[in-house]
Amino acid sequence: MNIIQKPSPNFDGRDGEEVTFLILHYTGMETGQGALDRLCCEEAQVSAHYTVDEDGTIYHHVEESKRAWHAGISSWRGQESINAKSIGIEIVNPGHEFGYREFPPVQLKAVKALCLDILSRHKSIEDVLAHSDVAPDRKQDPGELFPWKDFAEEGVGIWPEISEEDVLKGALIRDITQGLRRVGYEASKPQNMLLAFQRHYVPEAFQEGTEGIACSLTKARLYALQSGHLISSQ
Repeated sequence: MNIIQKPSPNFDGRDGEEVTFLILHYTGMETGQGALDRLCCEEAQVSAHYTVDEDGTIYHHVEESKRAWHAGISSWRGQESINAKSIGIEIVNPGHEFGYREFPPVQLKAVKALCLDILSRHKSIEDVLAHSDVAPDRKQDPGELFPWKDFAEEGVGIWPEISEEDVLKGALIRDITQGLRRVGYEASKPQNMLLAFQRHYVPEAFQEGTEGIACSLTKARLYALQSGHLISSQ
């Protein structure tokens, strides 16, 4: 991997917390250079451990033993202080505000290699999550164009593998909000949890115009996820 050291002053200690999450973001800025400048600007008070540019270059900002400031107000499975328990990777992409677009293959290859390297060294990591998973009221990144299924097939994160039984039992789900909370989501608006789940696990909804609707595929994948019917897991 081609890793360039570009230190950020924005970090502190983990307060004894173990790393159990790997959080993926997009930069959501007009240019990659603008994102790098912001992540390394003391006044901005934000950072990540790594940034992966569109050409596959990886920038290292904060040592993994330190807490970078990337997740903000966030929670997962009732756990808060996600920054203290996570490693954060920023992926250069203008995001929904500035012209969201597909991630180049060379960039995805670098992100995948970096994730696998991190996972190989941090056996304590239990979940690979989107920023939108842990902060569904505020965030959309890395968004519905990120290929979570492809990553899961190579050992980064998980993906629900649905069977006919999952489809049938998923159709019986009456309280989608309760199911999402059981998986780990928390939000002040239940609709935001549903959208975050679909961005990660049902990207087809955004192609078909069913985002925000508890469609049959959404229920099937939620049931499969709850039941541990997965393509891959850490």
